[in-house]
Amino acid sequence: MKNNQYISIPELANILGISRIAVYKKVKKGQIKAVKIGRNFAIPKSYVAHIMGKALDEGHKRKIDKIIKKTVKEYGETLRLLGRP
Repeated sequence: MKNNQYISIPELANILGISRIAVYKKVKKGQIKAVKIGRNFAIPKSYVAHIMGKALDEGHKRKIDKIIKKTVKEYGETLRLLGRP
């Protein structure tokens, strides 16, 4: 791909450490968003962090914060004791 906004399926496969076929199947199933350019698929670079699980939307962030607060409330003393040398 010559366009710097996108990466190819083989490039994404290399980043994820899976086969090209596995990435292609995920694109076909709609698990990975891609655009078709000619005969090839391209994945927006801005979407790669999301694919890799590094990007969280606000809903996921709120859910994680809620779980952390609950854990600290229920196990705070135990966590403090475990944190001591």
